[in-house]
Amino acid sequence: MKFSKQHSNYVSEITHFIADLKKQDPALEDKQREGRARLWDREPIDLDNTRRTQESRVQQKSYVYQSK
Repeated sequence: MKFSKQHSNYVSEITHFIADLKKQDPALEDKQREGRARLWDREPIDLDNTRRTQESRVQQKSYVYQSK
């Protein structure tokens, strides 16, 4: 719903800035997707491997620094 025809062609400074960045570096979006994949997209967790790892741990004593 537009309130007036006067502001229908308005483009914010941020939109101009982002458009200029994309013109300067066309691979910017690909780099962003790659960075997101590196940080957030993980392989599925292998539940069997996780269970075996937890079962094979040696239980730590209650007071670690006691030499006896």
